[in-house]
Amino acid sequence: MDTFEALNQPPLSPPGWLFPVVWTILYILMGIASYLVLTSGQSQESIRQALVLYGIQLAFNFLWPVFFFSLSTYLFAFIWLVALWLLILATTISFYRLSDIAGYLMIPYLIWVTFAGYLNLGIYLLN
Repeated sequence: MDTFEALNQPPLSPPGWLFPVVWTILYILMGIASYLVLTSGQSQESIRQALVLYGIQLAFNFLWPVFFFSLSTYLFAFIWLVALWLLILATTISFYRLSDIAGYLMIPYLIWVTFAGYLNLGIYLLN
């Protein structure tokens, strides 16, 4: 977070302490959503496909901070984040088809990553 706070930031940039709070909440919501999908009673193939997609987007999520914070490749990180956003959208739709509540629980994550995209692009443009 020291790296993030040292950068020129776009308007509406939240304080650094907010990020771990938000991510903790989002991971709890994602965990509940994935559990609801797992126990949805739908076909095993549908559940497997949804959870594989979920795993792929988690891997993309895991790698984004490496590109942004460790490597400082802000444009590449933004492009990666767009791919992540699309994967989250696909996961959300897939989850919704199996459990509407699971799909709804993914929406805050999608919104936060949209905001993260704004911040990422702003940082790229300002630095």
